Amino acid sequence: MARKYIRGANPYMPLWEHVPDGEPRVFEYQGEKRVYVYGSHDTERTQYCGRDYVAWSAPVTDLTDWTCHGTCYRGSEDCILFAPDVVQKGDTFYMYAAEYQGSSVMVASSKTPWGPFTHPVKTELGFDPGVLVDDDGRVYAYWGFCGAYCAELNEDMATIKEGTFHAHPLSHCNAEWAQKDGHAGPDYFFEASSPRKIFGKYVYIYSKRMEDPMPELGIREPFNGFLSYKWSDSPLEGYKDGGDISFNGGEVLPGPGGQNIMTYRWGNNHGSVMEVNGQWYVFYHRQTGTKEYARQAMIEPIDAAQGRDGKVWLGKITYKDGEPVASCPVEMTSQGAQVNGLDARQWISAGYACHLYGGKIPAYIDPVYERREDISAPIMDVSDGLSAGFRYLQFGTRTPESVTVRMTALRPVSVSVRLDARDGKEIAFFRAESGTKEITTPVQGAGIGKHAVYFVFSAEGNDSAAEMDAFTFD
Repeated sequence: MARKYIRGANPYMPLWEHVPDGEPRVFEYQGEKRVYVYGSHDTERTQYCGRDYVAWSAPVTDLTDWTCHGTCYRGSEDCILFAPDVVQKGDTFYMYAAEYQGSSVMVASSKTPWGPFTHPVKTELGFDPGVLVDDDGRVYAYWGFCGAYCAELNEDMATIKEGTFHAHPLSHCNAEWAQKDGHAGPDYFFEASSPRKIFGKYVYIYSKRMEDPMPELGIREPFNGFLSYKWSDSPLEGYKDGGDISFNGGEVLPGPGGQNIMTYRWGNNHGSVMEVNGQWYVFYHRQTGTKEYARQAMIEPIDAAQGRDGKVWLGKITYKDGEPVASCPVEMTSQGAQVNGLDARQWISAGYACHLYGGKIPAYIDPVYERREDISAPIMDVSDGLSAGFRYLQFGTRTPESVTVRMTALRPVSVSVRLDARDGKEIAFFRAESGTKEITTPVQGAGIGKHAVYFVFSAEGNDSAAEMDAFTFD
């Protein structure tokens, strides 16, 4: 039987699809509950986003089985659309479309969760709109760039109810282009407003920008790869310390003196959290390529809890005597919702790497756009010292006997396959001569069950030695 390519890994949409800024929603329609994701669409290739929105969905029982419903909205005058949001009130679904690169927010409607969304009406909202339909039917909107704003909406779902507008429910970052209005502060709000109701509390999820170094995470420059949150008893004010949920800088390696090291090409982040079939997840995006114009939708399971003091905890939570006491971002993985690990005996695209570290030149995942089931996104600019990591694979109950790697060797290159860490136990080694396209080599001591797997490359010279396409274990 021919081996298939892994699908529904991380990124969870096909590798040819580039949907960032995804706001997940569980909607029930005609008796079926599905998770819907609507994101801006990186189709321009030389700038952020694109000229349409697409809708994707998966059954709540299987977050690896995603269906594309096609285009659900096109902007006025073929304009560029930034991050949207979709909510349901009554039997109607409302899409908040950020036209003209987010400078004009329209609300359109549909009777089905996948659209098409039609009859757009201009709203009074701004950049990166996020909307919450509360339990009592009242509707609240949140928006902003380097400055957060929120308000209650009227029944028209478009205009602000008089007397409810609040400026700066969170303090904003102090980036050089941020407003110099006295509202910069430790919340570091950047963009990507996403309101949620969790454990009866109001949770404000947003993209945080740090200007100061964070050596424990390997951050040495201004950084906006976080999804963070605050929580409150009130929808429009009183937000208190939350934490960081997602971090798209990849695996963090220990470094000297606490100066740890990121292993992935980070970039902006946007998304939200959602409870799906009893498990909480964070939906976010990562980067590919050398620019941020081919982003991809990612998912990780997270913990969600509430302390005795009412605080909402999200992310990777630490407990003491059953009480949540600390949290940190969950790890960035290749497996996503496949929490038992990717089937090591199927073809695994190199495009699922969540760790690209070292090398003489920066390696990257080459964005692909051809809509094929067996499409693979290769790792480009593989050079001496690069490690490419995949967290996690599932070997099952039988130790693999060999590994096959599809790669184009531009000159002789040696590859060490390691288990659990980039400097972990070597389970295979091979040398690919110039012109090699595929090579199979024995595996020894891989064990069984779930493991991270790393490919570590050695080659002469300081430039690109190979391009890695895919691999599979026997």
